[in-house]
Parts: sequence; C-alpha cells; structure tokens
Amino acid sequence: MASTADRPDSDPGDRLIVAISSRALFDLGESHELFEREGIDEYRRFQMARENDLLAPGIAFPLVRKLLRLNEDAPEPRVEVVLLSRNSADTGLRIFNSIEHYALQIARAVFTGGAPTSPYVHSFGAQLFLSANPESVAAALAAGIAAATILPSKAPTTASEQLRIAFDGDAVVFGDESERVSQEQGIEAFHRNEVENANKPLSGGPFRGFLAALHRLQAAFPAGDESPIRTALVTARSAPAHKRVILTLRSWGVRLDEALFLGGRDKGPFLQTFGADIFFDDSHANVESARQHVATGHVPHGVRNQARSHE
Repeated sequence: MASTADRPDSDPGDRLIVAISSRALFDLGESHELFEREGIDEYRRFQMARENDLLAPGIAFPLVRKLLRLNEDAPEPRVEVVLLSRNSADTGLRIFNSIEHYALQIARAVFTGGAPTSPYVHSFGAQLFLSANPESVAAALAAGIAAATILPSKAPTTASEQLRIAFDGDAVVFGDESERVSQEQGIEAFHRNEVENANKPLSGGPFRGFLAALHRLQAAFPAGDESPIRTALVTARSAPAHKRVILTLRSWGVRLDEALFLGGRDKGPFLQTFGADIFFDDSHANVESARQHVATGHVPHGVRNQARSHE
C-alpha cells in the first residue's frame, strides 16, 4: 500500500482528508458485541484467532471506495483516508489485512488500544470524521471538525459511479440560529425571520469547511454529468425560506448540484432517488427516515440535540 503518503515530507496541501473509524469502515458488529459482553481479553483472543479472516464491508465502505477512486490518474493524491481505531496494533492486524485484501489505498492509521481516537483527527488535519462511536463524534465536533455518527443503514441500490453526498442545511452546513427560532417560537416566526433576513447570510455550521473542501475537489474535474462528484442540499425548508439558503451559498462561493426544499416531507425516499452514498443531518427524526434508504450520519449539533441531551 505504498503511496506518496509514505514520504515523511509529504504535504497534504489541498488534499481532502477523511478520518474514519474501523467500525464505520468494516462490519465489526459480532466482535464489538463480544467486547461489550465479555471484555477486552476475550475480544483480543477472538480477533487474533481470526486475523486472517476477511472482514465484511461496513456502512461507510462504499463511500470510502468512491473517495479513493478520485485519486486514479492523479499525479498526487486528491483524497486521503486515515483509519482511527480503538483496537491495539495486535487486534488491528485483522483490519489492515482486510484493507489490503480490498486494495484500499489507506496507508496511515492509529490504533489507540482503547484510548479516545478523536484527538488524532485534528493531528491529521482531517476535514471530516466518521465513527460509530457517538462520544468520539461529539468530541470532534467540539474541536471544530465536521463529524458524524455512522448509523446502521441500508446501502444505496444505485449503480452510479459518481460519489454522491447529501447534506441537511440548518445545524449542519449552516448554523442553527434559524432552527432555534423555529424550535422556540414556531414555524410562522421562522418564516418571518427568514424573509426579513433573506439578504443576511447564515452563519457556517460544522460542515461548512468540509463542504468547501469538497467544492474545491470538484473543481479538479469537469462540471456537470461528467464530474465524478455530485452534491445535494436536502432540507425541510420550503418557500419563502429557500431564498436565504441560496443567497448564503452564493456569498460563500459554494455550489451544490441539487437543492431539495421538501417542506417537511420525509427525506428518505428523496435521498434514495438522488442515490446518496451518505447523508448528514442533525435531526433524529430525519436520520431515522434516511437510514431506511441510504447510508446516514447523525450530526449531534445544534438546538435539537441540546434539547435532547437535557431530557
């Protein structure tokens, strides 16, 4: 798996860096249940005895494969995927054996032996962190890094070769100031607020930096149907609250290929039609709908999650 990332002086530059946990990349459900039930010693014996047994792909595996495919025919890698795992080096050997089998160009990894992995997300300069551990995700978000908890989901059935990523708006791409108005004062007050402030850009949410990095990556490829990347905003907003969103993205100089203003409709079927490889949303209700159709990441950010944490 040698690559330019092996050079100690390699400069990531404008490279998109995604950090991912082993449980998001591979199906480690059986061994994780064993760990929860019987502890670390039995888990270690289990993994070492099966270190040559192939791990099945996890929820985020198709996403990672498409991300790494963007490096084909590039003089320098455009995307780097870094593995972060609470396994030890011994128990992590099965993971690296599986990475090698699937020919995933993942050269950098951290095995913490049970310690938190989130501090290393910042060390690698990652713009996105995907994990099955909600505590790790919350810590990364608190450090200012786009992060999401990968939920048990149905993989998309689309045969598209494009990398397709969909985002919710408020509290994900944007800040949650408008959502706070909706939660605290109701939907009519929300619409009044958005009309009155239509020309005032929304603040950036936790995924603004990742979206900007993805936008820069898109610029390396032809626009339109020939691009290997397609993005979508999938929001519960509807007219007249759409205008502020459009003008905010324009002020940022960021383009999304599709924008779906659903006016409160369930997002899952629309995400399936779009063929999302992953969808990011802060709302528990929305992610429950979405994960029945596509791979889904919950972003525990904003007023909805603060209210839930105090229940």
